[in-house]
Amino acid sequence: MAIRSGLLAASLAGILGTVPVAAMSGETPKPGGVLNYAIAADAPPSFDAHREGTFATVHSAAPFYSVLVRVDPNNPSSTTDFVCDLCTEMPQPSDNGKTYIFKIREDVKFHDGTHLTAADVAASWNEIIHPPEGVLSPRESHYMMVDTVEAPDPTTVIFHLKFATAAFLPALADPFSFIYEKAILDKDPRWYEKNILGSGPFKFAGLEIGQSIKGVRNPDYYHQGLPYLDGFTGIYADKQAVRVAALRSDRAAIEFRGLPPSVRDELVDALGDKLAVQGSDWNCGQMVTPNHKRKPFDDVRVRRALTLAIDRWHGAPELAKIANVRTVGGIVFPGSPLAADKEELQDIAGFWPDLEKSRAEARRLLHEAGVEGFSFELVNRNIDQPYKYDATWVIDQWSKIGLHVTQRVLPTGPWLEAMRNGNFDTAMNGNCNSVVNPLLDVQRYLPHSVYVASYGQFDDQREIDLYDRMLHETEFARQRALMRDFEKHVLDDQAHEIFLLWYYRIVPYRSYVKGWKISPSHYLNQDLATLWLDK
Repeated sequence: MAIRSGLLAASLAGILGTVPVAAMSGETPKPGGVLNYAIAADAPPSFDAHREGTFATVHSAAPFYSVLVRVDPNNPSSTTDFVCDLCTEMPQPSDNGKTYIFKIREDVKFHDGTHLTAADVAASWNEIIHPPEGVLSPRESHYMMVDTVEAPDPTTVIFHLKFATAAFLPALADPFSFIYEKAILDKDPRWYEKNILGSGPFKFAGLEIGQSIKGVRNPDYYHQGLPYLDGFTGIYADKQAVRVAALRSDRAAIEFRGLPPSVRDELVDALGDKLAVQGSDWNCGQMVTPNHKRKPFDDVRVRRALTLAIDRWHGAPELAKIANVRTVGGIVFPGSPLAADKEELQDIAGFWPDLEKSRAEARRLLHEAGVEGFSFELVNRNIDQPYKYDATWVIDQWSKIGLHVTQRVLPTGPWLEAMRNGNFDTAMNGNCNSVVNPLLDVQRYLPHSVYVASYGQFDDQREIDLYDRMLHETEFARQRALMRDFEKHVLDDQAHEIFLLWYYRIVPYRSYVKGWKISPSHYLNQDLATLWLDK
């Protein structure tokens, strides 16, 4: 339909199942109604989730599409609970963990009436994993373990892996992995950038560019009884004040990305029991990237001094009062079994419990490097939450060891270009991911030769080797030990990145919105199939 203007799985036990159709609370869902929600963007760059990395695409288009597997919408905070969407049951791998055979439902139709088959699923995944020339696939590196994807018959899809890894199943549940029609992809692999045609719970009903996108209930949806809503309207509003005003006036019932604590408090005071709030640790981490090719950041002593100066343990609770950050952690999402516990974390430079000891060591390192009291620039993104708040905090922290730092704030495009071109001393950066999958989420910390969105301008073969061993390791205890080695190497021994804090997601919404549960990612659980309105 053309648009018109107007991780870890330590074992496979416990992940079998299909998407439940029951309400996600004890209440009986009420069918009908139209959900109005705000999208924190002026428009997505395109509607093709295979090529985009922004939540604006998912929040706009996820209700129109099916995926092969997903995080259970009843338990979206889980790091191991994956269920079928288009498949009939989650498979047990064969061939020593290297072959996954999925049986595909036979009752699924695209919104143009065409039956969806295994060929469509395989073609969609092949575009993601092995994109044709001229087609962008930003998550291609997430599937480095996949050799081939084939559809030997209309109901079977087989993934052949190069090696067994616990990263594979969480990677399959990525919410950007929309299933497209093979016939359309064969004719034009870029068709979906400007057009919408899926098999999900809602059919496309219209777009007003820069204003709104609309969907109506798909009466042929294969999960019986869903969706509950008659339709939805996603309202584009890139300014926070506009979104907050829409929530206050009930022009929008929810904004799924998240709002800062001050806005939550403002809305709670204004709306009382007409408002509900959910919160969750967020699979987004903030860090500072030093440019290893600029002096003195080519000296590991200087990079270690920068991280040792920062008081995360006391800074986090204070920042959490005004910004959407809260949790102290390392490079692994705090809710994951692979994450460092507090004792392990306190062995890493910058996380020591004795702040004075940390700052004394930072001053010693700067003296030894011959750069005491030097001045430098922090390039930052023109976004308040949490970029500007974190920058103000960290600049103050560095002043405690005699450093003089100025901030250069840029719009998103120039900020990204500065990092890509190496035109910075240090840069405020982020690492946001969807499904909690630490083995893939930490790719962000690898050299540019392995992960193209790494901007630290360094090479480190030992780090690459550590990561490769960890990705191939299937025994959990050894995998966790390797993650600790990798984390210490990245944050302490080499200080390639200066990790700050983990985000905290706060979603205030009208209390009549039911059937939605917050997840650690604003990309997850966005097809709206289980939502209903209690009014």
